Amino acid sequence: MSNYSKQTNWAQFIPLVTVFFFWGFVAASNDILIPVFQKAFNLSQTESMLVQICFYVAYTVGSLIYMIVSKSLKQDLINKIGYKNGLIVGLLISALGTLLFYPAANMHSFPLMISGLFIVGLGFSLQQIVANPLAIEVGPTETGSQRLTMAGGINNLGTTIGPLIVSFAIFGSASAANTEASVESVKVPYLILGAAFALVALMLKFSSLPAITPTNTESTDDATPGEHRTSAFQYPQLVMGMIAIFVYVGVEVSTASNLPAYMEKSLGFETKEVAPYISLYWASLMIGRWTGAVEAFDVNAGFKKILRFLAPYLAFGVFLLVNAIANHDLSPFYVYGFIIVAMIICDILSKGNPARMLLIFSLAGITALLIGMFTTGMVSVYAFTSVGLFCSTLWPCIFALAINGLGKHTNQGSGFLIMMIMGGGIVSMLQGYIADITNIHFSYIVGVICFAYLAFYAIRVSGILKAQGIDLDKISKGSGH
Repeated sequence: MSNYSKQTNWAQFIPLVTVFFFWGFVAASNDILIPVFQKAFNLSQTESMLVQICFYVAYTVGSLIYMIVSKSLKQDLINKIGYKNGLIVGLLISALGTLLFYPAANMHSFPLMISGLFIVGLGFSLQQIVANPLAIEVGPTETGSQRLTMAGGINNLGTTIGPLIVSFAIFGSASAANTEASVESVKVPYLILGAAFALVALMLKFSSLPAITPTNTESTDDATPGEHRTSAFQYPQLVMGMIAIFVYVGVEVSTASNLPAYMEKSLGFETKEVAPYISLYWASLMIGRWTGAVEAFDVNAGFKKILRFLAPYLAFGVFLLVNAIANHDLSPFYVYGFIIVAMIICDILSKGNPARMLLIFSLAGITALLIGMFTTGMVSVYAFTSVGLFCSTLWPCIFALAINGLGKHTNQGSGFLIMMIMGGGIVSMLQGYIADITNIHFSYIVGVICFAYLAFYAIRVSGILKAQGIDLDKISKGSGH
């Protein structure tokens, strides 16, 4: 993609990352809806995962619709309507989905409720196709992937706050005696969320985001000299990267989705007591992404080293603050500050190389899951929540590796990658099924297998890109996007 700005355009970047916040808010809130729906509608663990199936498969359906429309137009849809209009349409589709929560709650209808989530996810799919490449475009290519990581950090601010707000809407304050799940309590926060979607769409209409995608002005030549490929599918880094996105989103979502059931059934927690731990899991992704976003700031090398240690604890402080405001007991979480050190060490060892980072963080994720599986009590809970730390930087790593060198097929490749977000629902349901036939503790073996593929991809894609003459260290700085 072209680099049309020598410095990051914060006036464009700030309204853009609002949509990243929304994605996180809704995705993490689903983890609170799952146990609520499970009790209210008397669902098995497998059936309760229909929440994630409908939400994440919507990304695939949305991507397919995008490709079908592009094919019928004989032109890339985003290239035709532009980045700004793509985001606005996506937000309005999501807003329509939230409207279904009102009749669904009144009718006590599980199918209608998850249909609303499906439509919200359809809107998110279009937003994702646009927003991920655009986060790279609104500034210099040298810090493109770091801006994507920073946007991910904003996403996880939403994931940290979302479970707490939805839990408060359903159960009231942490000190309240109410422990019963109320489906009708869900409709108000989601109607407010829909209004927020519409408001941000209006703000984007009058923002300085580029009306037309920069790729319209690009050469139609492929990025690799002598190569004239007709489809993004002809790039092995993308095809393997699609599987990587599938299993990455799968392990990220399924780890959190099955955590409430594990804590309730194995450790005796009440449903409303789980919310802070779900918040901690998603805050862990924010902690890692704030650390990875340090390189996006134009400061000297010495200060960046300080920020690399300071940023994760600032993010952890945000988690503690929002939980303090929610009147939750913070004492169980202070020990997590020591676990964050493991993530910082992994970040330092990766040296900013996306393939090396993907390998190291995947191996750390396997270790965390195995510790969780072979321990009990709060040790296992902290181990499972720490998976969020090691998932934190994997999206930008996989995304950068998968679309690098695609040239004119970059938008198409981005659409294929967004399609594979359906892994969040399918892997969650697979783990739920394993939990039903064995137990939830053992079911986390699914996540171990997912991380194992990611480690394999990290090694394999390094050879593929080197064979194409692509410098992996330059990818880490955002070049070639």
